[in-house]
Amino acid sequence: MDSSDMKNCSTNYLTRKSRCFRPLRVSTVLLLLVASEAFAAKPGIVKKDLFKAGDHGYNLYHIPGIAVTSKGTILAWCEARKNAGRDWDDIDILLRRSTDDGETWSEAKKIVRVDGPKKKNPFALRLKHTDTKTVTYNNPVLIADRDGTVHMVYCLEYMRCFYQRSDDDGVSWSKPVEITKTFEAFRKDYDWKVLATGPNHGIQLRRGRLLVPVWLSTGTGGNAHRPSVTATIFSDDGGTTWQASEIAIGCTDKFVNPNETVAVELADGRVMLNARNESQARRRIVVTSPDGATEWSQPRFQDDLVDPVCMGGLTRYDHNGKRLLLFSNPNTRKGRRNVTVRVSEDEGKSWPISRSVEPGYSCYSDINVTPKGTILCFYGRGEKPSFAGDRLTLARFTLDWLYSK
Repeated sequence: MDSSDMKNCSTNYLTRKSRCFRPLRVSTVLLLLVASEAFAAKPGIVKKDLFKAGDHGYNLYHIPGIAVTSKGTILAWCEARKNAGRDWDDIDILLRRSTDDGETWSEAKKIVRVDGPKKKNPFALRLKHTDTKTVTYNNPVLIADRDGTVHMVYCLEYMRCFYQRSDDDGVSWSKPVEITKTFEAFRKDYDWKVLATGPNHGIQLRRGRLLVPVWLSTGTGGNAHRPSVTATIFSDDGGTTWQASEIAIGCTDKFVNPNETVAVELADGRVMLNARNESQARRRIVVTSPDGATEWSQPRFQDDLVDPVCMGGLTRYDHNGKRLLLFSNPNTRKGRRNVTVRVSEDEGKSWPISRSVEPGYSCYSDINVTPKGTILCFYGRGEKPSFAGDRLTLARFTLDWLYSK
């Protein structure tokens, strides 16, 4: 029946005119209420905008990241860009927290600041629209340590790198320590002028190693971000010191400009990197290493992971006997739209299960899982096509929703 018929039936029930149905007993009403609640509890997806363009004086929010602490606190962060929203703009790093599995959230809080004099990257000054007065904090990466610590690395002007930590689930942060010297070890293989961590969340290996994917550029190409190669930095002492890996994916005629990269530890202890790139194949590049730092495998395209040159998300799902990998990105070869979550049941060899989270315009994403098994996809979307969208949205759903159609 349509809405008008339902209204007439309800009215007749209240006036005890039973043209549509007879009055219900209390027990029957309770049964219907229980059935209604069960229907509402069926697998579904819930979306909440966490950052919207124009809020708090920022014209654009971009580069979403999400992590879940050992206590179950969800941390969602991003770059908050004040002016035109370009990569070399005036940018802060903002964070929101949730302690109830993503139901409610704290207010956004600025979490990085480097004291002392700052200067623009000289390669940024070659670009037409660079404002010398701006300060660019960029590419934040958080790692949730099993001991409760939250580690964080980020960059300043794509030229310097800093480390800080939180011992209270992201409420407060230590004074940043510069770790740019870590990147000097890359120079023997690649004379970089631009550096970037992540973006996205980093990982902790079972052996305790903290691992952050990075990309490096000579800064001579487009937006001073090209050409580029990828690698990792890692810490074996809880973030006190950091080391550089071997170059994981170089830039070649086949594998063009690998950059924003995500990582996951496989069941056998190897580390797999999954990288955005600008190759004609329009597929993600994958490599593996026994320790996340050395002996990288030969790069290969993951044929069932198409990509329009955009950041993606990668994480493990280990709940209720299921051991899976989850991956998120725009599922299209061209244009940023249709952010989709895929499932691998064979440690990344194939990705046969997928479901669209946002069929319309959508772009950068990160993905993670709470202790309750709730899957979190934090991504950019908008009403009109652009490189970043006009908001950052958190989608919460279950594994059952991913597998159902």
